[in-house]
Amino acid sequence: MSKASKCTYLITGGSGFVGSHLTDALIARGDSVVILDNLSTGRLANLRPHPNLRFIQGSILDELMVDELVHQCDVVVHLAAAVGVKLIVEQPLRSLTTNIRGSEIVVEAAHRYRKKILITSTSEIYGKNSSGPLRENADRILGSPSVVRWAYSTAKAVDEILANAYHRERGLPTIVVRLFNTVGPRQSPAYGMVIPRLVRQALAGAPLTVFGDGTQTRCFAHVVDVVDALLRLLDHDAAIGQTFNIGSADEISILELAKLVVEHTASTSGVDLIPYHEAYEHGFEDMTRRVPDTTKIRELTGWAPRRTLDEILTEIVNEAREELAAAMR
Repeated sequence: MSKASKCTYLITGGSGFVGSHLTDALIARGDSVVILDNLSTGRLANLRPHPNLRFIQGSILDELMVDELVHQCDVVVHLAAAVGVKLIVEQPLRSLTTNIRGSEIVVEAAHRYRKKILITSTSEIYGKNSSGPLRENADRILGSPSVVRWAYSTAKAVDEILANAYHRERGLPTIVVRLFNTVGPRQSPAYGMVIPRLVRQALAGAPLTVFGDGTQTRCFAHVVDVVDALLRLLDHDAAIGQTFNIGSADEISILELAKLVVEHTASTSGVDLIPYHEAYEHGFEDMTRRVPDTTKIRELTGWAPRRTLDEILTEIVNEAREELAAAMR
């Protein structure tokens, strides 16, 4: 079922990596977008000026501002969150406050004005469950609450539980999506995102740093494919009240990924394996596999990722080369 009329979307965190691509897609199809972003990880350079785009610099912790903006819009897409393993490990308190209290404020405002809301969660929800491919009802397997990574996973679980409770008890139209590794243009290497970091190391002729033994596997989906999935769910009434995995099911080890990056950049760099205790604070834990089962979204909407990892790497390498050339001019 597709939507009939043009809408105004409020996107929290809309100048970030995923949010800016979603903004482009919504504006391209004739919708209007209002972005609320504090620019802590987003960038104004990610946004193209357009008459149907309005940007407000501010925080999701500002209750009055959130209330006013939700009131003015038809649909809320809640993307604002502390993201990236590096940021979460280094600033756990800020991450918790943003991810729990911020979501509470946005969801409460959506309920107040009866606005449909899509909440972006994360594959971190599954914790150490490496049984792969993970269905939406798979068990969460977490380590100690003293390990920051599981605190982040728990914060995002609270967001999901909050959305589900508002849907069941108060009839709020909610959609929850769990994003697995999403990559593509505009993704910053600053927050521990693996592909932008490896590509820039290769282009600089520096060793590519891989944490642990490199056998841990991940799946990478292009941001344009992920945005396509978000739009299909936003436009489908049957998605309301449900949770969906969004990601690619093509699995690759991080060591193999590093070797692919070396090939794509024609770099002479080697690969350095860095033990976790050197890369992160004491007690950091990783998961050996993280593979989504995307049957649910495919059966509802027909969605499947289209871009291959080779295509993704070619695009990211080209973007990084252009950035380096511009910086040297």
